[in-house]
Amino acid sequence: MASKFDAAFNQTFNEQMESINRSLEEDVLFALIGDINTGKSTTINALFGADVAPTSGLPGKTVEIKKYAYKEHIQFVDTPGLNDVVQTHSQETITFYKDADVVLFFLNAAGTVLSETEAKELEKLATINKDILIVLNKVDIADDVPSLLHYIQEKTSYRFKVIPISSKTGFNLGELEDQIGDILQKKNKELQFAKALKDKSRIANKWINRSSLAAASAGAIPVPGSDIVPITAVQVGLMIKLAKLYEKTITKDRAKELIVTNLVSNIGRTAFRQLSKFVPGWGSAISAGVAGTLTWSLGKGIKKIYEQGLDLNVETLVHYTKKFKAERENAK
Repeated sequence: MASKFDAAFNQTFNEQMESINRSLEEDVLFALIGDINTGKSTTINALFGADVAPTSGLPGKTVEIKKYAYKEHIQFVDTPGLNDVVQTHSQETITFYKDADVVLFFLNAAGTVLSETEAKELEKLATINKDILIVLNKVDIADDVPSLLHYIQEKTSYRFKVIPISSKTGFNLGELEDQIGDILQKKNKELQFAKALKDKSRIANKWINRSSLAAASAGAIPVPGSDIVPITAVQVGLMIKLAKLYEKTITKDRAKELIVTNLVSNIGRTAFRQLSKFVPGWGSAISAGVAGTLTWSLGKGIKKIYEQGLDLNVETLVHYTKKFKAERENAK
């Protein structure tokens, strides 16, 4: 007879795989708005490491509403200067903004920051779509960026996230990536975005840290045996997402083998057997700290293996999980 762990694992794997595969069928739409020469196209190209949108050093390169498809399910709508949008493309633009998953509102840190026209357009956008990020670009050639940030936040009553970047040097693009990811996570579209990014390592680390915290919370549940199911769900979800991110395949049997081996090698075979059977009164075998550490080291090990182009097998995974576990514990 299969243990409760086996039954819980099978159900969890099927649910997680179905949910993640479904998310990969969703389209992600970005709406880009900003006055001329704010670096919209350059920023998008820098994020994805590809020529998604044409760029030019000449003012007003984007002269009409343009749609760009990147990968199968990533789309961008790039708009011309604000005044042009308002006068000639108003209704079409409003539709795009309403449907957009994320609106990126660009400002030029080396120009007139948040002019009256820009401020009015921002307020209009806020009535259509709340998922707006203000991108303060060209900070590499601007003076007193902290004062500019304070000015924008104060003028907008701190209602929007403001991300200072330089699309030319790459400064702080990771923070922009994080903020976009946070919005898309709530819509179950973060993986779709992550797969298209130039730098997958950063977002993989973010998922690993997030999963570690979730597993630690599950491990703190003061009910005997109750922690194994939610911890397993967290670890299975992380494994599948990492596999999808790095374009790898992972089967249910392989995932179970890896998770069980990782647990056994760290908490012991006897402890795992007791825990997986949910023996009443046995006690919580995995503390919050241990649950978080095991999940973190599991994720880091899988990430390392994928990035090194190695085969994801038990021996290699255990080697890396123990290595990362020791590093984490020594760092405390």
